[in-house]
Amino acid sequence: MSPGTTAADERAARRPVSRDVRLFWCASASDALGTQASGVVLPLLLLGLGHSAAVVGLVAGVSTAAGLLLAPLAAVPADRGARKPVMFWSATLSALAMAGVTVAVAAGRPPLALLLGAVLVERFSTAVYEAAAAGTVAMIAPPAECPRVVAGLSAGDQGALILGPALGGALYQAARALPFLADAVSYAVAAGCVRALGSDLRPDRCADAGPGTGPVSDAETAARIGGGATAPAPQPHPARRIRDELGAGLALVRSSPLLRLVLTWTATVNGVIVALYYGAVFTLQKGGHGSAPMGLVLALSGAAGLAGSLAAPRIAGRIGAARLLVTVSWLLVPLAAGLATADGPWTYGALFGVFCLLMPLVGVVLQSRALQVTPPGLQARTGAVLASAVGGSAALAPVLAGVCVTRVGTAAPAVVCAAVLAALAWRTTVVRSRLTGVTA
Repeated sequence: MSPGTTAADERAARRPVSRDVRLFWCASASDALGTQASGVVLPLLLLGLGHSAAVVGLVAGVSTAAGLLLAPLAAVPADRGARKPVMFWSATLSALAMAGVTVAVAAGRPPLALLLGAVLVERFSTAVYEAAAAGTVAMIAPPAECPRVVAGLSAGDQGALILGPALGGALYQAARALPFLADAVSYAVAAGCVRALGSDLRPDRCADAGPGTGPVSDAETAARIGGGATAPAPQPHPARRIRDELGAGLALVRSSPLLRLVLTWTATVNGVIVALYYGAVFTLQKGGHGSAPMGLVLALSGAAGLAGSLAAPRIAGRIGAARLLVTVSWLLVPLAAGLATADGPWTYGALFGVFCLLMPLVGVVLQSRALQVTPPGLQARTGAVLASAVGGSAALAPVLAGVCVTRVGTAAPAVVCAAVLAALAWRTTVVRSRLTGVTA
């Protein structure tokens, strides 16, 4: 407490921040709930329309990859002070896109081109929203509270994973268009929560915030973080300045061993879980199972992920983040391999559940540390780089899963994922001893 202030003054100063944390949590949880409700049935809808597993994987992959194109562009205005408007309008556009899917599905048998177009618009908007939202936690919560807030956001996502698939499955059984209507409403709720935020989401007007916010450039900011030169640079040509602004987040990630670890680990593990999920969808669909079993699988996974997210800060504090990172990385390998022999919803649910219990233990720690080492004026662009890596792996994973199932067999995605995770675990074991940013 600073001199001259009372406990009541301190509580009053913290109240708006707490309110904004709750609003941001509601926006994130609502978005995740709607996405899970529609996402669990979209592959089933496409398969039910007569499309092959390879086509379903291609639709999912192309739509995710398309969203990556706008994320770096949206991150620049977000870092320059337009964070809230970008988040609001992108959520609104996503709501309109999902409303369009609702109308198309309700009207009868929608053509693939129409569905793909609407999904592409939604993915573009979602990528823009996520790029602008990156680093918001660091602007609405004190640094010491970042791990707890990140854990809460992750827990909200996992809670949506519990409720969303069950909601989507039930709505799909009632009417095929209802899960997409729920997703449209969830985006509208997220837009309303963003509009209600009271915090100034612009980066601090300090030297470390980047160009346009002080005398230090983005390149110099990245150099400071990475230990490079700090001498002021001459003003570049406008075209080069735009290029430098777009690449500032990548420059920071490349200069930081911790951020490189975050990128490698999260991109690989998220790509693996997407591939395993689509492999399970194709396998269960081939076995004659409908949407309800996949809802069960994701609900069990979500419950386990919720527990892992809530326990992550406490467990990392007890055993150390570096040791936790290596241990979890190796434990994921046999779990992925076990999915190659899974033959029913309960088996898939159990293995996915353990997988999703372990993932947040590392993910929450890495995300909170990434927020703490990234300057305010580079939060969105650095977040866009990390999200692009995760999105790229998520875009490729369904395509590979569909091809593997079609040409090799239903066990192929799990075997390939186990091999990829083994390589990641070995690499993590090698590099973690050289990192100074991952400590308890």
